Amino acid sequence: MERPKYLEQLIRSQWNGFPKVITGIRRCGKSYLLKEIFKSYLKEKGVPETEIIILELDDAKNEAFRNPLALNSHIMSLCKDKSRKYYVFIDEVQRVYTIVNTALTGGKIVLAEESDKEVVSFVDVILGLSHETNIDLYVTGSNSKLLSSDIITEFRDKATEIHMAPLSFKEFYINSHMEKQEALYEFMQHGGMPLAVLKDMDEKESYLKELFKTTYFKDILERKKIRKVEALDELCTILSTCTGELLNSEKIANTFLSRRKEKIDKETVHTYINAFIDAFIIREAKRYDVKGRGIINSTRKYYFTDPGLRNARLDFIYPDEGQILENILYNELIYNGYNVNVGSLDTVEKDKEGKSRRVSYEIDFIATKNKQSMYLQIAENINRSSTKNREIRPFILLHDQIQKYLIINRPIKPTKDENGFDVVGVADFLLNLN
Repeated sequence: MERPKYLEQLIRSQWNGFPKVITGIRRCGKSYLLKEIFKSYLKEKGVPETEIIILELDDAKNEAFRNPLALNSHIMSLCKDKSRKYYVFIDEVQRVYTIVNTALTGGKIVLAEESDKEVVSFVDVILGLSHETNIDLYVTGSNSKLLSSDIITEFRDKATEIHMAPLSFKEFYINSHMEKQEALYEFMQHGGMPLAVLKDMDEKESYLKELFKTTYFKDILERKKIRKVEALDELCTILSTCTGELLNSEKIANTFLSRRKEKIDKETVHTYINAFIDAFIIREAKRYDVKGRGIINSTRKYYFTDPGLRNARLDFIYPDEGQILENILYNELIYNGYNVNVGSLDTVEKDKEGKSRRVSYEIDFIATKNKQSMYLQIAENINRSSTKNREIRPFILLHDQIQKYLIINRPIKPTKDENGFDVVGVADFLLNLN
């Protein structure tokens, strides 16, 4: 599978003076991007294979280089010819252990404790190697520390982050050899985790379920030192069930109480949600007051990085198509570089008795890119006028020039309605989004 978006990012960042740190949820294809896709590109451009150095630190034969000082010396020895330019790929860099500064230990290698301040870690090695003018450095990793969303802070803002996601719908469709509507239904069910896509149909679901049990939860427990494993598991299921619903910590805590018959405090809920966000399992979408032009912090929505992972939490039973499509659309907008919020619009209207009342409307998404915005509403169909009127009511109330899309969950010919709003099928919209 080709990943053109990420390959282009790598190409643009060559020799920019910074190490390239490839982040993203586990199993989304980070190592493959470097060792297969980018390496093939470099060879096609005439880079000799002797100038492409790949060091896999999870390989037992390279265990000596998990010592940060040994790693530094090894890379420097391989790149000692200053007349040549080397591309250096370090995979599973988190296997490098942190040691106490040897200037304080008489030259002895001593593993660092969390309380130690004077230490040497993989971050120091990567930053040091990136200063070499004949080395262009690329790193990936798989543990909770390197996966976390604050990894660039670890590099003191002296690294280029290339953040990977699972396959977008367009990438999936191109590789699926399916008709687009068939591809959409399959993507809605099993998502775009690369290894899941490559598996037989009867293996996909067990693979996605196992990712949570043996990989994602393990990473979170390791990084956050969470002891309430069952509570973490239940919270993940709640987020799966409530995908696309407006939530806050209090509402989630109440849902937890009704399901488990035990209390969980709001602070714990907040901590656990941030752990899922930090590991790139979920993203949050904030509410935006369209009239007040500001973020509303009382509630927000949560979406899974991959719809297949979301469905795996619910054992693939009775998936809600509306929730899944909303999740997919959010992911695709983010993938294509949009800043995305949930729109909130309050207005005053007359009821049947002529009394004024406050009415709140929601716009599924407000997406902004390069100072251009669009409003998006998702609907099952608009055959009934009452359904259509409900969906487009906020559009009509806005009275602005921002482009407005009504996205329908069935194949239809793209058109405009009598109000000038764009009406398009979801598959066509996703495949033409850029």
